[in-house]
Amino acid sequence: MIYLDHAATTPIRQEILDTYNSLLKDFFANPSSLHRLGQETSHLLLKAREQIASLFKRKAEEVIFTSGATEANNLAIKGYALRYQNRGKHLITTKVEHPSVLRTFEQLESLGFECTYLNVDNEGKVNLDDLRNAIRNDTILVSIMAVNNEVGSINDVKEIARIVHTFPKAVFHSDTTQAIGKVNISYEDIDMFVLSAHKLNGLKGSGALIKRKHIDLFPLISGGGQEFNFRSGTNDLQKEVVLAKTVRLTLDEQKKHYSYVKELHDYLLESLSNNEDIVLNSPLDGSPYIVNFSFVNKKASVVVEALSKAGIMVSTISACSSKKTAHSYVLEAMGKSKQVYQNSLRVSFSHLNTKEEIDLFIKVLFETLKSIR
Repeated sequence: MIYLDHAATTPIRQEILDTYNSLLKDFFANPSSLHRLGQETSHLLLKAREQIASLFKRKAEEVIFTSGATEANNLAIKGYALRYQNRGKHLITTKVEHPSVLRTFEQLESLGFECTYLNVDNEGKVNLDDLRNAIRNDTILVSIMAVNNEVGSINDVKEIARIVHTFPKAVFHSDTTQAIGKVNISYEDIDMFVLSAHKLNGLKGSGALIKRKHIDLFPLISGGGQEFNFRSGTNDLQKEVVLAKTVRLTLDEQKKHYSYVKELHDYLLESLSNNEDIVLNSPLDGSPYIVNFSFVNKKASVVVEALSKAGIMVSTISACSSKKTAHSYVLEAMGKSKQVYQNSLRVSFSHLNTKEEIDLFIKVLFETLKSIR
């Protein structure tokens, strides 16, 4: 099998799995319990929180453990909007965000918030002048992703933050799921950002929201007051401890893996650019971990099925949207034609892939295109 769908999820690192199984066996107590074993697990939880915070130059109390990036995005956006709605009810995002952001904004609209959805250019990036023109004195939250999960476009996070912070009531949240451990961005300028372990060769159902200490949130889950009363419920200690290890290992290896993946990315791009049946959608200065392209006169679903039968796993659109929509709303927002946005394919790399795998992918892809009428 050749797996080229790492933007959807990644295989777990053996070292992480071993640590997780060991923790399950030895540290099963509730971290909120007052007995010795409970306090030992509580200490491990604190160490994990401190480690994640230190990796992003933050404080431990700024790290909130969640079940993943979707929950973290929901907590950040809804939690902030509901807590500070007395300051204003205007929110800003873009038309190409992950569904966990877009659906959250839509829900807040139903509760009386006014939402502005910014357009993007033909490379999937936000125009900074559009943001400047949209932001108002009653804007309390701007949510713009760092790296687009379908095409890999990278937004200017530092400049976006500078614009947002000229308005004292507004904070900047960013879905950084596809940026963590892959590309360098200015995390210190973002007020709230998220991460997900299963995008980093870690466990599913594990992630975090990192927010500035002074930011309060309306909790979406009420109960015993865990996670500084922002997310009640018994801590999943084992996942939270190995999340810290997952993030540390990923960031330690980021530079080395980036260089390797960039070579695979450029190699694939060169091969695809010579095929007249293919149009490239990803910008050249985007994340090298994602290559998105469309077919000029073929159906993407047929191509993906043929590749799958050959043991090659790729995506048509975001895994979080693929069962609900028949086309890429990201490519549509980028101004692509109907044929292009309805027939796209996403290849997403990892350091685990090889040049030989890319060669086989290209061979099978081109043979498939020739065989389809």
